[in-house]
Amino acid sequence: MSSFVQIPQITLSNKLFKPEKENMDSPKSHQNVVVMRHGDRADNYEPMWVSTAARPWDPHLVKDGLVRAFITGRKLRTQLGFPIHRVFVSPFLRCIQTASEVVYALCAVDEDPNAMSSKDVVSIDASRVKVSVEYGLCEMLNRHAIRLDIAPNDGDFGFNIAEAEALLPAGTVDHSVKRVYEEMPQWEETVSDTRSRYERIIKALADKYPYENLLLVSHGEAVGVAVSAFMKEDVSVHEVMYCAYTELRRPILSKNGSFTAGEFEILSSPAQSGVSYIPTAP
Repeated sequence: MSSFVQIPQITLSNKLFKPEKENMDSPKSHQNVVVMRHGDRADNYEPMWVSTAARPWDPHLVKDGLVRAFITGRKLRTQLGFPIHRVFVSPFLRCIQTASEVVYALCAVDEDPNAMSSKDVVSIDASRVKVSVEYGLCEMLNRHAIRLDIAPNDGDFGFNIAEAEALLPAGTVDHSVKRVYEEMPQWEETVSDTRSRYERIIKALADKYPYENLLLVSHGEAVGVAVSAFMKEDVSVHEVMYCAYTELRRPILSKNGSFTAGEFEILSSPAQSGVSYIPTAP
C-alpha cells in the first residue's frame, strides 16, 4: 500500500444543509460513520488466479476473507455502542462480498455466537439495515492500486450493479437511493485526487443522511483517509489491515427542517481495529 499524506480537515459547523430524510425527534444528536476496508482478496493468496481470471482487476474474497468480514460485522453489532442504519459499498466484488457478510451479521435473528459466516445464519431481519452501491467509494483507479497489465485497456471496469446487488442479502438493497457519483471516476486518477474523492464522499454521504449511522465499505486508502483527514493531530497512515475500520462521529443540530453539522472526530484509536499510523513532523 502506498503511503498517505495529510489531508486538511474541513469544518462544516457553520454551514446549513437540507437533509434527504428528516428526523425531528431530537434537536441535537450525533451521527456516527464507520469506514471499513474489505476482507482478504484472492489475488494476494492465489498468485495464479490473475492469469486465468476474466476480470483480473476485480478479485473475490478467499474463505478467510468471508469469515473475517462476518466476524467484523458481528463485532460492529455488539461493540460499537450504536446501530448501523445504512451501508454504502464500493462496486468492486471484494467490497460487495464483504458488505454482504457484514450485513448478515448485523441483521441476523437469534444469531448463533459460534457462527463463522453468512452460511451459519438461519434468518435475518432485512429492515434493520439498508444497502446501496456507491461509485465514489471505489478503488483508487490508477497504477498504484491496479497494475497496468491487468487493468481494462479501455478504462471500462464493466460493473453490473444489478448483479452486484443480487449478491447482497435479500430485502436489504435500497433501490431508491441516488448515487453521489453517478459514474465511475476516470482512469487514471492521481493519488491526491483519490484521497480528495474519499474525503468528499464520506462527508457527502453523511450530509445526505445526517440522522442515520452509516457504514462505508471501501478500500484501504479510504480507511487511511478517514484517519488522516479527521485525526486531531497530523498523522501518516502506513498500513490498513483487511476489515480494519475507523469510527467517526460528529454533532448534528436540527432546526426548521435543516441541520448544522459539526466537525468529525475519531471515536477510538484506529490502531485497535487494524490501522497503523505515525505522527508527522511539524
